[in-house]
Amino acid sequence: MQLKLYPLKFKTIFKDKIWGGQKIKTILGKDFGKLPNCGETWEISGVEGNISEVAEGHLEGMNLKELIQKFEAALVGEKIYEKFGDEFPLLVKFIDANDDLSIQVHPNDELAKARHNGHGKTEMWYIFQADHGSQLITGFNRKMSKEKFLDYFERGRIMDVLNYEKVFNDDVFYLPAGRVHTIGKGLLLAEIQQTSDTTYRIYDFDRVDDKGNKRELHVDESLDAIDYTYHEHYKTMYQNKLNEPVKLVKSPYFITNKLECTKDIERDYHYLDSFIIYVCMSGELNIAYDGGSIEVKMGDCVLLPAELKKVTLETTSGFKMLESYIS
Repeated sequence: MQLKLYPLKFKTIFKDKIWGGQKIKTILGKDFGKLPNCGETWEISGVEGNISEVAEGHLEGMNLKELIQKFEAALVGEKIYEKFGDEFPLLVKFIDANDDLSIQVHPNDELAKARHNGHGKTEMWYIFQADHGSQLITGFNRKMSKEKFLDYFERGRIMDVLNYEKVFNDDVFYLPAGRVHTIGKGLLLAEIQQTSDTTYRIYDFDRVDDKGNKRELHVDESLDAIDYTYHEHYKTMYQNKLNEPVKLVKSPYFITNKLECTKDIERDYHYLDSFIIYVCMSGELNIAYDGGSIEVKMGDCVLLPAELKKVTLETTSGFKMLESYIS
């Protein structure tokens, strides 16, 4: 029997973190079992050691790497398969910050290739839920240089030069590799990023783990990774529209749209040579495709294979969803 592709859900990978909380369970309804907390879920991952496995259907149990090896361009698209082979190029997460994450930066492709033989880490955040008064850090609040940054760091005043943003539900932030950032306490968000787990930790508020140890810092490595460019605005502004796609991010690494729908909507991807990733932020829907349909609810992430060029997103209650692909 020839195995056919269909919209794929994967088993969630749960990660407890020193800063993690309970919202993955209390808001998203994902049970992380005996873990003390859950700081991150990896929903679609091709990272070695954390490769996602199909959760349901006749491909259940196959992992993402095996899927690409078997289906090749039919799963990911011809250009993507030519460039990445059996490596999946994006990583999709939910992040629950019960405390501030460390001040950090990610290398770009060139630096990551030279240092780690890996990819850079450009990412975006969609704020799922924000506690009152929550904030995050992205970029600098003044013109900066490596020398000036190091001076502030050595004087213990690094926080003085970072840009704070008040955060609300449905806010969007694009973080190209090299931008200093941190997720603040009280935020639950969806993250779409390049496939990379390389992070340079610059400052961790002198926290210690349950054994009394501070986490390792990577200050020297970060100095050449940081983009010191100052920007007047860091938050991504967009105009919300119902029942049609709204572009949130357009980058060389991925494009992400928002779909907020109160009725059925058809999506035609014949012009694309890419898989599609759906991240459901609220509501419920069915993804109807040639061959069947699958149910999707808040917190679900779905990989639509590249060969499935047309789907109908059917709903009675309405939904809000992210739609990501590679151009």
